[in-house]
Amino acid sequence: MARTAAEVLDEADCIGDVDDLAAQLSGADVVINAAGNPDASSLDEDVLFGANALLPAILLKASNAAGVGRFVHISSAVVQNDKDTLDSTEDMRPFSPYSASKVTGELVVRALSKPTVEIVRYRPPSVHAPERRVTRMIGRIASSPAATVARPGDQGTPQALLLNVAAAIAFLATTDVRPPAVVHHPSEGVTVTNLMVDLSGGQVPRRLPRWLAKALVAVAKRLGRIHRPTAANARRVELLWLGQAQAESWLSDVGWVPPVGRNGWKALAAVTKS
Repeated sequence: MARTAAEVLDEADCIGDVDDLAAQLSGADVVINAAGNPDASSLDEDVLFGANALLPAILLKASNAAGVGRFVHISSAVVQNDKDTLDSTEDMRPFSPYSASKVTGELVVRALSKPTVEIVRYRPPSVHAPERRVTRMIGRIASSPAATVARPGDQGTPQALLLNVAAAIAFLATTDVRPPAVVHHPSEGVTVTNLMVDLSGGQVPRRLPRWLAKALVAVAKRLGRIHRPTAANARRVELLWLGQAQAESWLSDVGWVPPVGRNGWKALAAVTKS
């Protein structure tokens, strides 16, 4: 069963290791919470909420007690679901056990915020690397007859390379400029078509009528309300076909640029076929 932020905070108050953890963090300038369960298809709510909500609460409580200056919490763009444009607002829309656990994680971090600690919740979109299951899955689709996108095909889709996400986290942890409470990852210029082309090694996807793609996604989403495992897959298909806009990010506003460009995406093609 999904946990509310209040329930998670009550659980965190019952944990007896916070003082010991605070002692270990004493003297640290920055703490980065990059731990969690990234399995967007998981239905194990005990594991999801423990890793993605309770753990951040415990770590932030210990960081507050240790006098840490900045706390960077790695959240996910999944908290905003299918909002027209991903941004850094507090508009969060859980749609699956995984997304609900990430939303609750943000809420407990927000609830434990103190004026004396710089706390930033960072939201990367779908993250890709050679060992990532989602990367291999999309690579297989992109190299198959199922490689399709919705027309016109140049719509952006929120995807990010792991190296760029790591660089953004490092920047948020070390910049002299205080980050805002929420920072979403900027667009890396990925479109639904070039994602398929790059991960397949050059195969151009077929284009579906947009009305048909939207209708099929809508059916899958409705099914996902009844059959929970379908919810995450419906969202993946939506991002691959229809994409999603991304607002300008604070990271771009202060001059941060992703260090790895399109060549990084192309380099994944050989790995996804192995």
